[in-house]
Amino acid sequence: MLFFAYLAIVLAPLGAAWAQGLAPRTPWDELASGLGLLALAMILVEFLQLGRFRAVTARVGSDVIMRSHQLLARAALVFAVLHPFFYVSPRDAAPAWDASRQTVVDYSWEGLWPGIAAWLLLGGVVAMAIGRDVCGVRYQHWRLLHGLGAAVLAGVGVLHALRAGRYSADPVLGWMWVAMLAIALGALLWVYVAAPLLRSRRPWRVADVTRVAERTWSVTLAPQFKGPFRYRAGQFAWLNIGHSVFSLDENPFSIASAPSAGNRLEFLIKELGDSTAQIGNVANGTRAWVEGPHGHLTLGGRDDARGIALIAGGVGVAPLLGILRELAATEDPRPTVLIYGNRHAGQIAYADELETLSQHHGTEVVHVLSEPPADWTGPTGMIDAALLRAHFDRPERHGWLYVLCGPPPMLRNVEDSLIALGVPAANILSEQFVYY
Repeated sequence: MLFFAYLAIVLAPLGAAWAQGLAPRTPWDELASGLGLLALAMILVEFLQLGRFRAVTARVGSDVIMRSHQLLARAALVFAVLHPFFYVSPRDAAPAWDASRQTVVDYSWEGLWPGIAAWLLLGGVVAMAIGRDVCGVRYQHWRLLHGLGAAVLAGVGVLHALRAGRYSADPVLGWMWVAMLAIALGALLWVYVAAPLLRSRRPWRVADVTRVAERTWSVTLAPQFKGPFRYRAGQFAWLNIGHSVFSLDENPFSIASAPSAGNRLEFLIKELGDSTAQIGNVANGTRAWVEGPHGHLTLGGRDDARGIALIAGGVGVAPLLGILRELAATEDPRPTVLIYGNRHAGQIAYADELETLSQHHGTEVVHVLSEPPADWTGPTGMIDAALLRAHFDRPERHGWLYVLCGPPPMLRNVEDSLIALGVPAANILSEQFVYY
């Protein structure tokens, strides 16, 4: 349904142009105009694919929305880059009967400069997004530059269409562009202004910060407001600790606590850079803000699964721990297996709790180390096809629900291996935090 809604929106300007019934120019000119209309519509719709609108992400998952945001932005870049190069009509080719110059291309500087600015900005915005991890810019500064650049890009793109566009001179299409621009900028204002204002009425405080593994910390938040914070085990939230509610210094973290455990939230955070580098020094009582919940890495609606397989790499165990805790708290009778990969034993988070779950709740916990100590007796190396085959290549386990979280390469390999074993793709849930 969302796919068809997307197509309807981005193709609407093309439909409005076709409905005008203007005399066609050369095929190359019409192709150029079509690419420009399509690129601009796609750019404006990008603002609704920010991964923050739960009405959208709840249907397909935040990771899918964000990946589509990235891929479609690159497609829009290709269309926009090609758009001006397909025009072939010379500047003064209007016949005598075409007093309004509707059959030729407008090359006036008044209409051309906004297009040039949008053309350059789009390339810069996409390049900055692709190269975020290597450009050395702090995440919050990158977000600010990305948002401002996108807003200016949308504005000059619409201005170019209104001034130079043959079809956009029509009032219907012109007002369509204005409305789409207003919605796009409204989405930005909602995410960065309106939503934080609403969130300011629901503050949290840091209740506990505990080291649970090498460079890995458990951060527990207590609400400072009345009313529940409803979420499902396996979801994540955007977390802002110690900054203004309007700050861009926030990051997505999976919720490691179980909904049935009470009104506190627990997050598993690893020291990886930016604000997380000093996470162990956060004092109790520090104010925090939580935006969410998001994500579809949950067992909701999957009561028909005969068993639950959880496969994690590193801090990807956080949402799976929330699921394990919820299964134990609700005394779910289904068999459960956790395969948990780390580099060495010091990186195993919540080792004692996982041992308790294994002994008292029947969870089969399998630790995999790529750099094991000399006395290690468990599996070694990576979570590979052989290991998965040893635990899940049984007919009764092919119908289980498989929930995966970890580094993208691991997820791809595990998904491929499970499908090769005969596990239906519909029984595999995974989520990747790749925001750029």
